[in-house]
Parts: sequence; C-alpha cells; structure tokens
Amino acid sequence: MNKHINTGKEFLRTYNMNPENFDIDESTTLFLNEMEKGLSSTESALMMIPTYIETEADIPLGEPVIVLDAGGTNFRTATVRFDKPGVPIITKYHKFPMPGTGNEGNVSRQDFFDRIATFMEESVSESKKIGFCFSYPTEIYPTGEGKLLHFTKEVKAPEVVGSLIGKNLLSSLHRAGMDNKKDIVILNDTVATLLAGKAQEKKYSSYIGFILGTGTNCSYNEKNSNIGKLHNLDPNRGQVINTESGRFSLFKGGILDEEFAATTDKPLEGKMEKMVSGAYQGSLALHVLKRAANDGLFSDTLKTEILTFKALEPVIMDGFLNQPGNIHNPLGKLCNTDSDRIILFTIMDQLIERAARLAAAELSAMVLKTGKGDDPTFPVCIVADGTTYYKTRELKFRTEFYLKEYLENTKHRYVEFCHLNDAPLIGAAVAGLLH
Repeated sequence: MNKHINTGKEFLRTYNMNPENFDIDESTTLFLNEMEKGLSSTESALMMIPTYIETEADIPLGEPVIVLDAGGTNFRTATVRFDKPGVPIITKYHKFPMPGTGNEGNVSRQDFFDRIATFMEESVSESKKIGFCFSYPTEIYPTGEGKLLHFTKEVKAPEVVGSLIGKNLLSSLHRAGMDNKKDIVILNDTVATLLAGKAQEKKYSSYIGFILGTGTNCSYNEKNSNIGKLHNLDPNRGQVINTESGRFSLFKGGILDEEFAATTDKPLEGKMEKMVSGAYQGSLALHVLKRAANDGLFSDTLKTEILTFKALEPVIMDGFLNQPGNIHNPLGKLCNTDSDRIILFTIMDQLIERAARLAAAELSAMVLKTGKGDDPTFPVCIVADGTTYYKTRELKFRTEFYLKEYLENTKHRYVEFCHLNDAPLIGAAVAGLLH
C-alpha cells in the first residue's frame, strides 16, 4: 500500500507539483511584499483596491436598507435591518437570473440596469439607502460609487464595462418611474463577507473576508497611513482593502501547472486561482491525471478511460475522494485494482493538500497585515464563504490546521473562523447603513 502512495507522491515531485514545494512562511512573505507594493504606487501582483468602507462605527439598529447581490448566476434583492446586534432581519427576499448569463446573447448597458430596476420593485420604497454587493472587479470611489473594470463568470454585457454602477442604476429607476433619490454604496462580495463578521454580536480585534468558491479572494482592514497611493486620507482611521488575491501570479507552480495554464484564456493571470479555486479544480486534476496515465502509473484499462475524459467535474472528484470504493462514481467504477485506486486517490488528495497550504499562506498574510490578533481573547475573525471551501474533502480542515500551526506557533497571532449564512447580503446591508 505504501508503495502505491509513494508512487503517486513521487510522480508529483517529478513535476514539482507536490505540496511541500510551497513553504508557508516563504509564501506568506511573498504575499506580504506584494501587498505592501500594491498599497503604494508601485506596480504589484495584487490590485489592493481601496473601498473607503470603515468598520469602526456601530451598526444602526432598526433602520432598513435595500440590499442587492449580483453574483455569478443569480441576482438577489432584499431588505435588511438589525433589531439587535448580531441579528439581521431579512425580508422581501427575491432571487432572479443574473442579467447577461445563461444562453442569452449580449445585453446592452441600459437593458442590464433596467432589469435590475425591475428586480427592485418590491423593495425600492423601503429605504433611501442601498448596499450593492457587485461581485466583479470594480474601482471604488470615496462617494461609494463604483466603476466596473471587467466582468468575470461569463457575464455577457460588454457595454457595462467602464460604467458607473450606481449612476446607471439610478437612471434606470428613474426611467421605470421609481424613487431614485437613493444613497448607494458599491462593494465586492469579499468585502461584504468581511462586513458580515462586523454584524455579529461578538467583537473581534479585526476582520477578514475570505472567498473560496468558483474563484478566490481576500479582504482585510488596513490603516489609512499605510495606503501610500491615496492622498488626503485621515491617517488615524482605516478602511477595508479588497486585495483581488485570486489574480496573484508570483507563486512558482509546477510543470503541469504551466501546461494547464496554457490551455486557459489568460495563461499568465491568476495562478493562485488556478491552483486553489473550484472553477479550475477538476480541470487541473484531469490534466495531471492524464499525464500520470501517459507516464504509466495506471493499468491499461484505467489509462484508456482517463485519456478519453473530456472534463472532470469537481463534484465527481470530491465524490471519489470521499468514497473511493463507490462503484457508482465515474472514477470509482474504473478502479479495478488497489494500485489504480490508491494512486488516483493520492494524486488528487495531494492537489487538495497543496491548495490548503496556499490558502493558509494567503490568510496568514492577511492576518499579519492587520497587525492584530496578538491577544487570544480578541482574535481576528475570518469570515469564510464559498462552496469549494466547505464542500471539498479536507480542504477546510487542512487550511485551518496549517493556519493555526503557523500563526499561533510561529507568529503568536490568533484567529477564529466564522461561517454566516447570507454573508454577502448581510455585509451589503452593513455597508449601506454605515456609508
């Protein structure tokens, strides 16, 4: 049995794909260096987008706010208020297809925002404040306005790129005959996730928003005095920074990472995302498995089948890792020998192990950059969201294990993970109320 495990691990080492290639301390330092560069005017591998959203103030109680959440597939609307700390009351909740997704063709800018206006028919009269969680790379202005930099997640609305989101939505509300005298604040889903932590009754020394789903990203609290690329900020205050960490590309991956990246639309961008996120998890694993098949690691039967696979869905991969002996799983039913099953399992399991180490390094950098968490009675709160993080076998456990081992034992910093339902909606409400 150990022989088969070693075969899988040695194969990964041959192509520099083994988890040990990523030392957490070195990877954390690399992240921190780029964070510092991104906060100044220096070109950086991290965008480090200022949000002008502060977290020091208390959340007003009893005041309703309209919340909008533009995600990858769905668009959600609701009204939120906080009757007491940590208890959001969500009403008038509705879910719609995200404009520009599915089988429809490109939608125009006006049509995109007009549809959003119609989604708001029931909630538009509930408040003068809107918190809009817009889950795409967006330049944020001090007024709370945001300009879309580019779409991701296959949204087909090219005319919206470069547009001011709040201004165009207010114009659509006006065209629809609705109240458009609104105060809108635009924020990213990772920032909203962080702010959801702020809405809890328990108080922490600082907050981090962490997304690991289809993509990955982090946000954290930063001192204004450290943001060299912005001027006229109060140095005694702070704000949330959206790092856009999924775009990080300075990690030196393995040979098969480079080969796989070459098959994607943007080979040189987002190496971090390609190594850890759900959008690429199955595709990267399949690329690695096909190389293993060609290198003779599997029986002839399994080799033939693996080489004919067109795609490997993460749910199939995860199903096999959870129940390798399940013959109803497309991978499980192909493993007729112990060696096939163990080597197949080992290779995919080690890719998850590697993703956990990278995620731990990413989060360690965020925690250290806050300068908080040295008091174990007031740890840093990490609000984690994303199906990949919670559903992928062992990913959550291993990430938190490495994070605790490194931060507590080496850096003497303390964290607490939180999982909150409807985090983007709650965080958007906090932003709308505090703006």
